[in-house]
Formats: sequence, structure tokens, C-alpha cells
Amino acid sequence: MTVPNFVAVLVLRLRMILDGIAALFYRIPAAILSAKGSGLKAKLAAASQDPRFLRLAFRALRAFLPNLRVRYKFGSAYPNNGTALVTRHDDVIEVLDRNADFEVVYEPRMRAITGGENFFLGMQDTALYQRDVSNMRLAMRRDDVAAIVEPLARRLAEKLVAEKAGRIDVPPELSLPVPTAIVTDYFGVTGAPDGDLMHWATLMFRYLFSDVRADPVLDKDALDAAAACRSVIDAAIAKRKASGERKDDVLGRCLVMQAAGLPGMDDLGIRNNLIGLVIGAIPTISKAAVQALDQLLDRPEALVSAEQAAHDGNDALFAAHVFEAFRFNPVNPFKFRRAARDTTIAAGHFRARKIPKDTMVLAANLSAMFDPLKIEAPESFRTDRPWGDYMLWGYGLHGCFGAYINAAVLPAILKPLVMKPGLRRAAGEAGQIATGGTGFPQHFVVEWE
Repeated sequence: MTVPNFVAVLVLRLRMILDGIAALFYRIPAAILSAKGSGLKAKLAAASQDPRFLRLAFRALRAFLPNLRVRYKFGSAYPNNGTALVTRHDDVIEVLDRNADFEVVYEPRMRAITGGENFFLGMQDTALYQRDVSNMRLAMRRDDVAAIVEPLARRLAEKLVAEKAGRIDVPPELSLPVPTAIVTDYFGVTGAPDGDLMHWATLMFRYLFSDVRADPVLDKDALDAAAACRSVIDAAIAKRKASGERKDDVLGRCLVMQAAGLPGMDDLGIRNNLIGLVIGAIPTISKAAVQALDQLLDRPEALVSAEQAAHDGNDALFAAHVFEAFRFNPVNPFKFRRAARDTTIAAGHFRARKIPKDTMVLAANLSAMFDPLKIEAPESFRTDRPWGDYMLWGYGLHGCFGAYINAAVLPAILKPLVMKPGLRRAAGEAGQIATGGTGFPQHFVVEWE
């Protein structure tokens, strides 16, 4: 390392330490005290739901305890013997790259959702995983995004916004209907009322990825939703086969592969893959759109710049605004994995941490995207960042299967709304994201001139 580079790295690390001290002793306490609620416990609970508070907490951890392990068990939904929180960019990448050492844990609940079989989201890097992913990449082609998916999302979003006279409740009236239309018109999952699909998908997603404490009420509701969704998909497959219709959608392509004798493409295999896609599409795209919009509204200059890009027809620049806004509050602040054996994170560094077998490891992708040692000016809103700075939909083997769809659909949903003059939050609580305790936006009202 040259002397100038050494000095630059030293300055970065010193600044990170000073920022960590400021966060720990001033900004975090101030955020807790200003949060809603009576009593410290209530204020802390409220603050922990704010992405600004999470970013402050990660700032302190990156500086002083970048790889923290405690004996506290990370819920009971997935067996574990403790928790490790990983916050530095390089270490988050390491966890998500080392699939043999840090395994996905979703298989038991994924089997409950499908009624017996696994879905590739819950599989390790096996031949079965590679087979199913390859099959679905044949059914969901990359060029479909520009030819089919983005135009579908754009037309529907424009229609839904045009129907409103200066006010819209974004989740039920825009961000949920668009991915639901993708599920019905592109995936081919028809036969259920749109509202049911939205509700089922959100329940199943929460059961798989959010319900770490195994809430028995949610478990029952999610498994009931899964059974209903399985029935709808079974009926859609049977109806398509009985009619002989040759429709060029995901279901139609799966049936073509079935007719050709491709392994994994029997009716059950098709159903399992489709239910996994339903879960991954509807609630996540809606939540991402709402949280990106929320962050844009918090930044008037960025909102004006995004509006100008949209009016200029500069779709790439508009999308860059959306992704940068989303960086400040992604769908999940971390991805969790479980240690498959005794191992070490960041071996050879001062921050190295031994991780015992069965520890639940939280790889904080939100923190990684704000690590000043890897991300230039992380606290600034910038639209010129390289795509490698983003970890919006996971990373590595189990990065989001529909990431390319997400990248096209999010700007398509938000563009007609951001183009409205004087876009702003509705007054009072209506203009804040309301999740109803689900973790997913149910209401968020915005207005325009």
C-alpha cells in the first residue's frame, strides 16, 4: 500500500470511529428520547422501527463491534443456539458467499407452505437447487422484463394513478395491484380475487421471513393462506391443461417443459415453484415501492430531481433515484443464515469472530450499504453510484430470483406518481406508512396539486 493510500484509509477509519462515538453517545440516545411512546421501553421499541435509528446503530457497531455474537437466541421459528450480527461490508459478503458454512434455514417452513416439498429458496447449493433454478430461468426469461413485465407494470401504474384526483393510498391502490397483475397475467396464477392473492402472499412471506418468534396465530393464518393458494394454482394448472390453451406465460412455458419430459416439471413441481414466486413478488415489490417513495419524500431536492428525470424521459436516471432512495430503507435490513459448523468470520483481521455451529447469523445488508470503508459518501443521496454498491435484494446464491423484475417494476410503479406536481404526504398519520403491526405497508396516503 502506498503512503497516500495508507493515509486515506487511516483517515476513513478515524472518521468511522468518531462517527461511531457520536452515534453511540449522542445521536442514538437523542433518537430514542424523541421517539413516540411513554417510557424508555416503548420509546426504544418505536425507535427500532425507524430506518434512521437502525443506520445509527449499525454505524456504532461497525466502529466498535463489527461482528457481535451473543447467547440470545434469534427467535424460535428456526432452531439456533445464539445470534451473531455482522455489519461490515466485506463480512456481510463473506457470510452470503460461504453457502457451505452459512446455510439458509427456510426449508421446514417452506415445506409447510408447499404441503410437503421444498422450494429452491429453502435449498442449499445442491443438484436439486440448480435444476429448479435452471427450469424457472427457462420459464422466466430475462428478455421478458423489457418485452412483457415492465410494459405491463407501466401501463397499469399509469392507469391507476390517472384515475385518482389528487390523492392515492399507495399500497392498496397502486403498489399491491401492480405486482398482483404480474402474478396473474405473466405468471399465469389466475382464479383468485386479487385481494386474496395479496393477503395470502403477505401472510406466507411473514411466516417464512419475519415471524422469528413463531406466533401461533400467524402460523395458522399463513398455513391456511398457503392451502388456499395451492388450491388456486392446482386449479389454474388443471384448467390450462384441460383447455389445451397455448399461452406464452410462465405457467404455459412450464407446461411445455412438462410435455417435453423435463425433470422437476410435473404438476406438483410447477405448483411449488409458482407459489414461491407468488410469495416473493407481491409483498416485496409493494413494500419496496412504498419505502423508496417514503425516502424520496423525506428529501425534497431528490424528489424534485427525480420528477425532472421522469418528465425528461430519462428512465435510467429516474430509476437511479428510486434505487438510491431504497438503499436508505430496504425491505429487510439483514439476511439471516445459520452456521452449519464451527467457523470464523473475518479470519486474519482484528475483528475476527468465532461462530459456533447453529448460531443464527444476521448479515446486515443495510449496514453494508453504508460502510464508509467501501461505499463513497454513504450518508449522501447520490444517483451516480455503481450498481455494486447496492445490496437491495440479497446477494449470492440466494439473491432474489426476481431481482431483474424488481429493478424494472419499481420505477414503473413510482414514475407516474412522482410526475404529479406538488407530490407530498397527506396530513397527519395518513401521510406516514402504516403497517398494522404486520411489517408490510397497508396504508400510505400521498397527495398532489
